[in-house]
Amino acid sequence: MEYIKRSCSQDEFSFLLFKHNITTTITQKYILFSITKNALSFNKKLSLGSCKNNIFLTTTLDELLEVYKLRSKIYAKLQYHREFPDIIDGLNFDVYDEHSAIIYTKKNGRINGTCRLIFDHHKDKLPIDKHYSLDYLRKDGKKLAELSRLVIDHESKGLSQEFKLLTQGTYCTMISNDITNTVSVMSEEHYKWYDKFGGFSIEERFERYGNINKPFIITSWEVAKISIFFKKVFLSYSSFM
Repeated sequence: MEYIKRSCSQDEFSFLLFKHNITTTITQKYILFSITKNALSFNKKLSLGSCKNNIFLTTTLDELLEVYKLRSKIYAKLQYHREFPDIIDGLNFDVYDEHSAIIYTKKNGRINGTCRLIFDHHKDKLPIDKHYSLDYLRKDGKKLAELSRLVIDHESKGLSQEFKLLTQGTYCTMISNDITNTVSVMSEEHYKWYDKFGGFSIEERFERYGNINKPFIITSWEVAKISIFFKKVFLSYSSFM
């Protein structure tokens, strides 16, 4: 456990776990520290570019734990917890966080929306690759990242303010880090929103995806082909006032 002492004292870490009402075994604590340490180091090197209005990258352990709690809460509500299980009860995270831009929004001092953009990794590749190989896009010269863990704590439907902000943050992260395409998995009923973005295409359809017994599609978004609609709704300054 020596590496824990170098990044954060055990007292400080224990205080944060107590603050967030988190109980762990020694092994779980080790895993949590390892992943959060690498995730925070990765995010501190990134920039959201011109996105500065209520969109943030996680740079503290406190923020990251809030994000993990929100993921767990929403996935339990959506009954996605079998496909995306909590490693620690009440905290949803995995090793892909170690090379992901983890973006969030806040309202009234509370994190209420988050997503992550997993950077393509030569060893692990992307989570989608476990179900459907994306090598044909890589061979075509595409620089990929996978959008996942998009959760928003609200009851309204449609293009909520949090969704707009997270989408803008994803766009700015792509532009700032030379990512040409994001890939994602979504239910086909949600594609109607994304199809208006410009540059969106369906790569494959599945009758079920992993442990989720409902139809899903794999999509690709080429950011260089964004539409006038996207620029007006997601990039205009007035949209985020």
